[in-house]
Amino acid sequence: MTKLSVNINKIATLRNARGGNIPNVVQVALDIESFGAQGITVHPRPDERHITYQDVLDLSRVLTTEFNIEGNPITKFVNLVLQVKPAQVTLVPDKEDAITSNAGWDTVQNKTYLKEVISVFKENNIRTSIFVDPEPEMIKAAVETGADRIELYTEAYAVSYANGEKEGVMPYAECAKIAHELGLEINAGHDLSLDNIEYFKEKVPHVDEVSIGHALISESLYIGLEKTIQEYLKILK
Repeated sequence: MTKLSVNINKIATLRNARGGNIPNVVQVALDIESFGAQGITVHPRPDERHITYQDVLDLSRVLTTEFNIEGNPITKFVNLVLQVKPAQVTLVPDKEDAITSNAGWDTVQNKTYLKEVISVFKENNIRTSIFVDPEPEMIKAAVETGADRIELYTEAYAVSYANGEKEGVMPYAECAKIAHELGLEINAGHDLSLDNIEYFKEKVPHVDEVSIGHALISESLYIGLEKTIQEYLKILK
């Protein structure tokens, strides 16, 4: 099956809006694990506007499923990842003031830089994934960086699906096949939801893991967190 990693940034956003520790980010993460999710994803940003660096340290002490830390590999982020040594680090080229991730890496232009960063993580036995757009050229260059995985940036698919244009999934299917043939494992994420994930799973082969946060937390407001996670797991099986 495709594994589900739940991004808990929005839980931290809700907590930070009021101050204090409600909802408790660590407890929610533990609950998500108990509901059957196979991983927890966090994306600490330099301004710590949702997940803080302290959250990452606190989570690392108690999680029992896969811990995936996303972010732009600035020095502060790299040092945090090396301190925590999660199962996976996902490199995302987001700017400091970005509201959310909005593009994948240009793995051709940034090949040397990515190769250097990834070598540091691999020396510490941390699996590395690169956030990429569904473009064959970017997939092929990703192999040369030494990455273990790619994460397909799925916003374009989500938009096309919402507009009734299901052919928008085809670049993802093509790139997944290319990545698999080249020996890369495949993750996917960004704007995947209960509405669109089943079709994505049906059409895109070899997906090892999806990382879902905003939609999943939003959906849970209506049907509850445990039921929402169970619905995703049912589809991903």
